[in-house]
Amino acid sequence: MISIVIPTLNSERTLGECLDAILAQDYPRSRYEIVIADAGSADSTLEIARAKGADVVCENPLKTGEAGKTAGILASKGDLIALIDSDNILPSRDWLSKMTAPFEDDSIFATEPIRYSARPTDPPLTRYFAELGMNDPVCLFVGNYDRVSAVTGRWTGLNVETERRDGYLKLTLKDKIPTIGANGFIFRRRILDHVSWQPYFFDIDVAATAVMKGCGAVAKVDTSIIHLYCAKFGDFVRKQRRRIRDFLFFAKAKERSYPWESQRKGGIVLFVLSSVLVLPLLVQAVIFACRAGKSNKSLALWHLPVCYATLWVYGIGVLSKLVGFKPKMVDRSNWQKP
Repeated sequence: MISIVIPTLNSERTLGECLDAILAQDYPRSRYEIVIADAGSADSTLEIARAKGADVVCENPLKTGEAGKTAGILASKGDLIALIDSDNILPSRDWLSKMTAPFEDDSIFATEPIRYSARPTDPPLTRYFAELGMNDPVCLFVGNYDRVSAVTGRWTGLNVETERRDGYLKLTLKDKIPTIGANGFIFRRRILDHVSWQPYFFDIDVAATAVMKGCGAVAKVDTSIIHLYCAKFGDFVRKQRRRIRDFLFFAKAKERSYPWESQRKGGIVLFVLSSVLVLPLLVQAVIFACRAGKSNKSLALWHLPVCYATLWVYGIGVLSKLVGFKPKMVDRSNWQKP
Protein backbone atom coordinates (compact mmCIF):
# COMPACT_ATOMS: atom_id res chain seq x y z
CA MET A 1 0.00 0.00 0.00
CA ILE A 2 1.20 3.51 -0.89
CA SER A 3 0.03 6.46 1.17
CA ILE A 4 0.03 9.65 -0.90
CA VAL A 5 0.27 12.51 1.62
CA ILE A 6 -0.77 15.97 0.43
CA PRO A 7 -0.62 18.99 2.80
CA THR A 8 -3.08 21.72 1.84
CA LEU A 9 -3.92 25.30 2.76
CA ASN A 10 -6.23 27.22 0.44
CA SER A 11 -5.11 25.03 -2.44
CA GLU A 12 -8.19 25.19 -4.66
CA ARG A 13 -6.24 26.56 -7.64
CA THR A 14 -4.08 23.46 -8.04
CA LEU A 15 -5.50 20.61 -5.94
CA GLY A 16 -8.06 19.40 -8.47
CA GLU A 17 -5.45 19.02 -11.18
CA CYS A 18 -3.06 17.39 -8.72
CA LEU A 19 -5.66 14.78 -7.72
CA ASP A 20 -6.81 14.20 -11.30
CA ALA A 21 -3.26 13.26 -12.29
CA ILE A 22 -2.99 10.87 -9.34
CA LEU A 23 -6.33 9.24 -10.09
CA ALA A 24 -5.34 8.81 -13.76
CA GLN A 25 -2.39 6.58 -12.86
CA ASP A 26 -2.20 3.08 -14.32
CA TYR A 27 -1.42 1.90 -10.79
CA PRO A 28 -4.32 -0.03 -9.17
CA ARG A 29 -6.50 2.32 -7.08
CA SER A 30 -6.86 -0.32 -4.39
CA ARG A 31 -3.09 -0.18 -3.79
CA TYR A 32 -2.84 3.46 -2.79
CA GLU A 33 -4.64 5.87 -0.51
CA ILE A 34 -4.86 9.65 -0.75
CA VAL A 35 -4.40 11.49 2.55
CA ILE A 36 -5.15 15.22 2.72
CA ALA A 37 -3.75 17.11 5.72
CA ASP A 38 -5.50 20.48 5.74
CA ALA A 39 -4.36 23.53 7.67
CA GLY A 40 -7.75 25.24 7.85
CA SER A 41 -8.55 26.16 4.26
CA ALA A 42 -11.11 28.93 3.78
CA ASP A 43 -11.67 28.18 0.08
CA SER A 44 -13.05 25.08 -1.67
CA THR A 45 -10.00 22.87 -0.96
CA LEU A 46 -11.87 20.41 1.24
CA GLU A 47 -14.82 20.18 -1.12
CA ILE A 48 -12.45 19.37 -3.99
CA ALA A 49 -10.62 16.76 -1.89
CA ARG A 50 -13.85 14.96 -0.98
CA ALA A 51 -15.34 15.24 -4.47
CA LYS A 52 -12.21 13.64 -5.95
CA GLY A 53 -12.41 10.75 -3.49
CA ALA A 54 -9.66 11.45 -0.96
CA ASP A 55 -9.54 8.49 1.42
CA VAL A 56 -8.53 10.46 4.50
CA VAL A 57 -8.91 14.14 5.35
CA CYS A 58 -7.22 15.17 8.59
CA GLU A 59 -6.44 18.43 10.34
CA ASN A 60 -3.06 20.16 10.43
CA PRO A 61 -3.32 22.51 13.42
CA LEU A 62 0.31 23.71 13.16
CA LYS A 63 -0.43 25.09 9.67
CA THR A 64 2.96 24.66 7.93
CA GLY A 65 3.57 22.25 5.07
CA GLU A 66 6.08 20.37 7.21
CA ALA A 67 3.52 19.93 9.97
CA GLY A 68 1.00 18.84 7.35
CA LYS A 69 3.33 16.07 6.22
CA THR A 70 3.60 14.86 9.81
CA ALA A 71 -0.19 14.97 10.29
CA GLY A 72 -0.76 13.12 7.04
CA ILE A 73 1.80 10.44 7.82
CA LEU A 74 0.24 9.87 11.24
CA ALA A 75 -3.14 9.39 9.58
CA SER A 76 -1.80 7.07 6.87
CA LYS A 77 -1.17 3.34 6.85
CA GLY A 78 0.94 2.51 3.79
CA ASP A 79 4.35 0.82 3.87
CA LEU A 80 5.42 3.38 1.24
CA ILE A 81 4.75 7.09 1.77
CA ALA A 82 4.66 9.47 -1.21
CA LEU A 83 5.03 13.17 -0.45
CA ILE A 84 3.11 15.05 -3.12
CA ASP A 85 2.44 18.77 -2.71
CA SER A 86 -0.88 20.22 -3.77
CA ASP A 87 0.92 22.13 -6.55
CA ASN A 88 2.60 18.99 -7.93
CA ILE A 89 1.24 17.36 -11.09
CA LEU A 90 2.25 13.83 -12.05
CA PRO A 91 3.32 14.15 -15.70
CA SER A 92 2.42 10.66 -16.97
CA ARG A 93 0.06 7.78 -16.19
CA ASP A 94 2.96 5.45 -15.37
CA TRP A 95 4.57 7.80 -12.83
CA LEU A 96 3.68 5.75 -9.75
CA SER A 97 4.73 2.53 -11.46
CA LYS A 98 8.12 3.98 -12.39
CA MET A 99 8.66 5.54 -8.97
CA THR A 100 7.88 2.37 -7.04
CA ALA A 101 9.77 -0.10 -9.25
CA PRO A 102 13.15 0.52 -7.53
CA PHE A 103 11.72 -0.70 -4.21
CA GLU A 104 12.12 -4.22 -5.52
CA ASP A 105 15.70 -3.66 -4.32
CA ASP A 106 15.34 -3.85 -0.53
CA SER A 107 18.48 -1.74 -0.03
CA ILE A 108 16.71 1.31 -1.51
CA PHE A 109 14.74 3.30 1.07
CA ALA A 110 13.54 6.17 -1.12
CA THR A 111 12.95 7.31 -4.69
CA GLU A 112 12.72 10.74 -6.30
CA PRO A 113 12.31 12.08 -9.87
CA ILE A 114 15.53 13.26 -11.51
CA ARG A 115 13.91 16.21 -13.33
CA TYR A 116 11.27 18.89 -13.08
CA SER A 117 9.12 19.37 -16.14
CA ALA A 118 6.52 21.86 -17.29
CA ARG A 119 3.87 22.13 -19.95
CA PRO A 120 3.80 24.81 -22.68
CA THR A 121 0.68 26.30 -21.08
CA ASP A 122 2.26 26.66 -17.63
CA PRO A 123 3.27 30.18 -16.50
CA PRO A 124 6.73 31.36 -17.64
CA LEU A 125 8.12 31.33 -14.08
CA THR A 126 6.98 27.74 -13.57
CA ARG A 127 8.77 26.77 -16.80
CA TYR A 128 11.87 28.77 -15.81
CA PHE A 129 12.23 26.95 -12.48
CA ALA A 130 11.63 23.60 -14.17
CA GLU A 131 14.52 24.27 -16.55
CA LEU A 132 16.69 25.69 -13.74
CA GLY A 133 16.14 22.44 -11.83
CA MET A 134 15.60 24.10 -8.45
CA ASN A 135 13.37 26.65 -6.73
CA ASP A 136 16.16 28.60 -5.03
CA PRO A 137 19.04 29.98 -7.16
CA VAL A 138 21.40 29.97 -4.17
CA CYS A 139 21.49 26.17 -4.46
CA LEU A 140 23.07 26.58 -7.90
CA PHE A 141 26.03 28.45 -6.40
CA VAL A 142 26.31 26.14 -3.41
CA GLY A 143 26.35 23.26 -5.91
CA ASN A 144 23.68 21.40 -3.99
CA TYR A 145 20.50 20.63 -5.88
CA ASP A 146 18.71 17.45 -6.93
CA ARG A 147 17.11 17.90 -10.36
CA VAL A 148 18.67 18.31 -13.81
CA SER A 149 19.62 21.95 -14.41
CA ALA A 150 19.85 23.69 -17.78
CA VAL A 151 22.73 25.77 -16.38
CA THR A 152 25.00 22.86 -15.47
CA GLY A 153 23.57 19.97 -17.45
CA ARG A 154 23.74 17.84 -14.29
CA TRP A 155 21.24 16.75 -11.64
CA THR A 156 23.54 17.76 -8.77
CA GLY A 157 26.76 19.67 -8.24
CA LEU A 158 27.93 17.24 -5.57
CA ASN A 159 30.22 14.29 -6.23
CA VAL A 160 27.81 11.41 -5.69
CA GLU A 161 28.54 7.73 -6.27
CA THR A 162 25.94 6.39 -8.71
CA GLU A 163 25.13 3.07 -10.30
CA ARG A 164 23.04 2.93 -13.47
CA ARG A 165 20.04 0.61 -13.14
CA ASP A 166 17.07 -0.04 -15.42
CA GLY A 167 15.12 3.22 -15.27
CA TYR A 168 17.01 4.89 -12.43
CA LEU A 169 20.29 5.80 -10.79
CA LYS A 170 21.08 4.10 -7.51
CA LEU A 171 22.84 6.59 -5.23
CA THR A 172 25.27 5.52 -2.57
CA LEU A 173 25.23 8.59 -0.34
CA LYS A 174 27.71 9.26 2.43
CA ASP A 175 28.92 12.60 3.71
CA LYS A 176 27.64 14.73 0.81
CA ILE A 177 23.87 14.47 0.54
CA PRO A 178 21.87 16.40 -2.11
CA THR A 179 18.74 18.27 -1.05
CA ILE A 180 16.49 15.28 -1.68
CA GLY A 181 13.10 14.79 -0.05
CA ALA A 182 10.48 17.07 -1.63
CA ASN A 183 8.15 17.22 -4.64
CA GLY A 184 7.54 13.57 -5.42
CA PHE A 185 9.66 11.88 -2.77
CA ILE A 186 8.60 8.31 -1.89
CA PHE A 187 10.10 6.45 1.06
CA ARG A 188 9.67 3.33 3.17
CA ARG A 189 7.74 3.91 6.39
CA ARG A 190 10.29 1.86 8.33
CA ILE A 191 12.85 4.71 8.22
CA LEU A 192 10.63 6.75 10.56
CA ASP A 193 11.93 4.63 13.43
CA HIS A 194 15.41 6.08 12.83
CA VAL A 195 14.74 9.79 12.23
CA SER A 196 13.18 12.79 13.96
CA TRP A 197 10.00 13.79 12.12
CA GLN A 198 7.47 15.13 14.63
CA PRO A 199 5.87 17.64 14.87
CA TYR A 200 7.54 19.01 11.71
CA PHE A 201 8.62 16.74 8.85
CA PHE A 202 11.52 18.67 7.30
CA ASP A 203 12.00 16.57 4.19
CA ILE A 204 15.68 17.17 3.44
CA ASP A 205 16.54 16.74 7.13
CA VAL A 206 14.69 13.42 7.30
CA ALA A 207 16.32 12.12 4.11
CA ALA A 208 19.81 13.17 5.20
CA THR A 209 19.38 11.64 8.65
CA ALA A 210 18.11 8.38 7.12
CA VAL A 211 21.25 8.23 4.98
CA MET A 212 23.54 8.94 7.93
CA LYS A 213 21.73 6.30 10.01
CA GLY A 214 22.45 3.69 7.34
CA CYS A 215 18.87 3.20 6.17
CA GLY A 216 20.05 2.42 2.64
CA ALA A 217 20.37 3.91 -0.84
CA VAL A 218 18.22 6.36 -2.80
CA ALA A 219 17.03 5.99 -6.40
CA LYS A 220 16.85 8.95 -8.77
CA VAL A 221 14.21 7.77 -11.20
CA ASP A 222 14.26 8.63 -14.90
CA THR A 223 11.04 10.63 -14.77
CA SER A 224 9.94 14.12 -13.80
CA ILE A 225 7.36 15.98 -11.79
CA ILE A 226 5.57 19.22 -12.54
CA HIS A 227 5.82 21.82 -9.79
CA LEU A 228 3.48 24.79 -10.22
CA TYR A 229 5.81 26.81 -8.04
CA CYS A 230 5.05 30.40 -9.02
CA ALA A 231 2.65 31.99 -11.46
CA LYS A 232 3.78 35.55 -10.72
CA PHE A 233 7.03 37.16 -9.64
CA GLY A 234 5.37 38.45 -6.48
CA ASP A 235 4.53 34.84 -5.55
CA PHE A 236 8.22 33.96 -5.80
CA VAL A 237 9.29 36.88 -3.59
CA ARG A 238 6.68 35.94 -1.01
CA LYS A 239 7.82 32.30 -0.98
CA GLN A 240 11.48 33.29 -0.64
CA ARG A 241 10.55 35.51 2.31
CA ARG A 242 8.75 32.56 3.88
CA ARG A 243 11.71 30.28 3.18
CA ILE A 244 14.34 32.45 4.89
CA ARG A 245 12.15 33.46 7.83
CA ASP A 246 11.06 29.89 8.54
CA PHE A 247 14.61 28.60 8.18
CA LEU A 248 16.02 31.16 10.62
CA PHE A 249 13.19 30.49 13.07
CA PHE A 250 13.54 26.71 13.10
CA ALA A 251 17.34 26.85 12.99
CA LYS A 252 17.35 29.00 16.13
CA ALA A 253 14.99 26.50 17.76
CA LYS A 254 17.50 23.77 16.81
CA GLU A 255 14.87 21.86 14.87
CA ARG A 256 16.85 21.68 11.63
CA SER A 257 19.52 19.01 11.11
CA TYR A 258 20.50 19.06 7.42
CA PRO A 259 24.31 19.64 7.28
CA TRP A 260 24.27 23.01 5.50
CA GLU A 261 27.18 24.41 7.49
CA SER A 262 29.80 22.33 5.67
CA GLN A 263 28.92 23.79 2.28
CA ARG A 264 26.77 26.88 2.30
CA LYS A 265 29.18 29.71 3.25
CA GLY A 266 31.40 29.55 0.19
CA GLY A 267 28.44 29.14 -2.11
CA ILE A 268 26.63 32.11 -0.60
CA VAL A 269 29.73 34.29 -1.00
CA LEU A 270 29.92 33.19 -4.64
CA PHE A 271 26.25 34.02 -5.10
CA VAL A 272 26.69 37.52 -3.66
CA LEU A 273 29.82 38.24 -5.72
CA SER A 274 28.20 36.96 -8.90
CA SER A 275 25.20 39.21 -8.30
CA VAL A 276 27.41 42.24 -7.66
CA LEU A 277 29.59 41.60 -10.73
CA VAL A 278 26.53 40.80 -12.93
CA LEU A 279 28.63 39.09 -15.61
CA PRO A 280 28.54 35.61 -13.99
CA LEU A 281 24.74 35.76 -13.92
CA LEU A 282 24.68 36.78 -17.57
CA VAL A 283 26.94 33.86 -18.46
CA GLN A 284 24.60 31.48 -16.62
CA ALA A 285 21.62 32.98 -18.44
CA VAL A 286 23.30 32.44 -21.81
CA ILE A 287 24.12 28.81 -20.94
CA PHE A 288 20.53 28.36 -19.74
CA ALA A 289 19.22 29.67 -23.07
CA CYS A 290 21.53 27.37 -25.04
CA ARG A 291 20.55 24.24 -23.12
CA ALA A 292 16.84 24.90 -22.55
CA GLY A 293 14.20 23.49 -24.82
CA LYS A 294 13.48 25.42 -28.01
CA SER A 295 10.32 27.06 -26.66
CA ASN A 296 11.95 27.89 -23.30
CA LYS A 297 15.07 29.79 -24.34
CA SER A 298 13.55 33.20 -23.56
CA LEU A 299 12.96 32.05 -19.98
CA ALA A 300 16.63 32.82 -19.33
CA LEU A 301 15.53 36.46 -18.98
CA TRP A 302 14.10 35.55 -15.57
CA HIS A 303 17.48 34.52 -14.18
CA LEU A 304 18.76 37.93 -13.14
CA PRO A 305 15.55 39.20 -11.47
CA VAL A 306 15.16 35.88 -9.62
CA CYS A 307 18.75 36.08 -8.32
CA TYR A 308 18.47 39.74 -7.31
CA ALA A 309 15.13 39.24 -5.55
CA THR A 310 16.68 36.34 -3.62
CA LEU A 311 19.71 38.44 -2.70
CA TRP A 312 17.45 41.23 -1.42
CA VAL A 313 15.06 39.01 0.56
CA TYR A 314 17.77 36.80 2.07
CA GLY A 315 19.96 39.82 2.80
CA ILE A 316 17.20 41.49 4.78
CA GLY A 317 16.50 38.26 6.66
CA VAL A 318 20.13 37.73 7.64
CA LEU A 319 20.69 41.39 8.55
CA SER A 320 17.59 41.34 10.75
CA LYS A 321 19.05 38.39 12.60
CA LEU A 322 22.46 40.06 12.97
CA VAL A 323 21.01 43.24 14.48
CA GLY A 324 19.12 41.21 17.07
CA PHE A 325 15.59 40.79 15.74
CA LYS A 326 14.07 37.55 16.95
CA PRO A 327 13.32 35.24 14.00
CA LYS A 328 9.59 34.66 13.49
CA MET A 329 7.84 32.01 11.47
CA VAL A 330 5.65 33.38 8.67
CA ASP A 331 1.98 33.66 9.63
CA ARG A 332 -0.10 31.25 7.52
CA SER A 333 -3.52 32.64 8.48
CA ASN A 334 -3.99 34.48 5.18
CA TRP A 335 -1.84 32.25 2.95
CA GLN A 336 -3.37 32.03 -0.55
CA LYS A 337 -6.75 33.10 0.77
CA PRO A 338 -9.29 33.75 -1.99
